Amino acid sequence: MSLACTDEALIEGLIQEIGSGSVSTDPEVLAESSHDFGKLTSDYQLPLAVVFAERVEDVQAALRLASEAGVSVVPRGAGTGVSGGANTITRCIVLSLERMNRILEIRVDDEVAVVEPGVVNADLNNAVAKHGLMYAPDPASYQQSTIGGNVATNAGGLRCAKYGVTKDSVLGLEVVLADGTLISTGRNTFKGVAGYDLTSLLVGSEGTLGIVVSATVRLRYLSEKNCSIAAVFTDVAQAAAGVVAIARVRVQPAILELLDVGTLRVLDATYGSDLSARGGALLLVRTDGHGAEIEAAIIRSALENLGAQVTAAGDEQAVKLIEMRRASRGDGQDDQYRVGEDVAVPRSAMVEFMRTLSQIASRNRVMVRIVAHAGDGNLHPTFWVDPEDGPAGVSRLDAALEESVRAALAVGGTITGEHGVGTVKREWLGWEQSPEVVELQRKIKAVFDPQGILNPGKAIV
Repeated sequence: MSLACTDEALIEGLIQEIGSGSVSTDPEVLAESSHDFGKLTSDYQLPLAVVFAERVEDVQAALRLASEAGVSVVPRGAGTGVSGGANTITRCIVLSLERMNRILEIRVDDEVAVVEPGVVNADLNNAVAKHGLMYAPDPASYQQSTIGGNVATNAGGLRCAKYGVTKDSVLGLEVVLADGTLISTGRNTFKGVAGYDLTSLLVGSEGTLGIVVSATVRLRYLSEKNCSIAAVFTDVAQAAAGVVAIARVRVQPAILELLDVGTLRVLDATYGSDLSARGGALLLVRTDGHGAEIEAAIIRSALENLGAQVTAAGDEQAVKLIEMRRASRGDGQDDQYRVGEDVAVPRSAMVEFMRTLSQIASRNRVMVRIVAHAGDGNLHPTFWVDPEDGPAGVSRLDAALEESVRAALAVGGTITGEHGVGTVKREWLGWEQSPEVVELQRKIKAVFDPQGILNPGKAIV
């Protein structure tokens, strides 16, 4: 049978088993579903079809048929990723999970929820809030990103300073393997050590080992009391000293974010604020729980002792600033002339690393601004050049980016804190991991996906 017939037969089989309303070959739909916000690679091509799964059986059928046809499968959630994990490749189908958006269970007494992968993070939080609970991971895209996508990349967020990243809230998964087999991993309890921890292996695997069709997640207490603090500093070094000061008074904030002056200018332009005129860096802090006010007072005192301009207790400006921070990396700059990074370094190395980023930008004649999840050393520097610089500017941009990643590794950091490897960071994985570790991951991939059809070219080299 010819290649064209094989592809046509696959599409016909998908329509027969899943339904014509759930399989699209419309060029506009193919284009819309073919990428996330990550940079496209040379093997990018529109998919053969997009399958909009609504049931577990749809996922099983799609994978079984794709496996039989030898066609790759690229899973997709909301498409908010920035590392190319949902970018299509030659001869593939996209398996969209956005219609699998039901909250299957909320077990209040167990503090557990069971959700399908298409459930939007914010929708889950809204549903459990009425029970005095929350789902802790909250990436900046929480109003659009799905739990399945969060699981795929092991997403972090603002609250990860206190509550950890996605893997710290996932207890168990239901996963469809490449041949259509459905398996369950993990448990319904907070504790459990039976067998290998396949759940943790699957979290962050970016759809290369299996397709998550449901997740059992741990819920946390939603505090009735929280206190927000905004502290303006003269520069980033002083703000970073504020992070150290908070650690030394032994208070663990729920949120601890650092914004440099370049980011403050973006906020000013977006919201009409005057933050950049007031100082060179901003620290945003939130405490929660019954001791929120006591902890906030301790933090406020520690920051004032450093000379920061600190908002008073009960000042709603700090609350607004935290919400503004969620959009602080966006502006009108063309992405061709701007690259955002996601590296993490030991907190003790954060101040010096920020200085290094400024030096890298100066050396390569590019501009830089920084947002950081300062509570855990996860930094998001954004480098950009003037579009008038053209290809030469893009080359300098690429050089600065690579230099910043190597600098993070040099101080004991990692190439990705929460966005995943995808295709964008795949070439750098060998800088961080030894050949032996990379080869072991390839062998694990081969056990789960012998034909290599699940999101090939992503996450591992």
